[in-house]
Amino acid sequence: MGAPTIDPWLREIIRCPACLSVLEDATDPAGAPELRCTGEACGRAYRFDGGVPVLLVDEARLTQD
Repeated sequence: MGAPTIDPWLREIIRCPACLSVLEDATDPAGAPELRCTGEACGRAYRFDGGVPVLLVDEARLTQD
């Protein structure tokens, strides 16, 4: 299974709901696709559920200690 496709128009406006930084394509430790915040102090990653990004701060995975 490849990474979910996000339309270019949506990619231009989608941001981290916690800090409003740009989100980049990444994979979690298990190899599943996710969107990772580029904000240095934020460190959140958002999973996909059925090809749709789950942009809920409470459900984000923290990537920093």
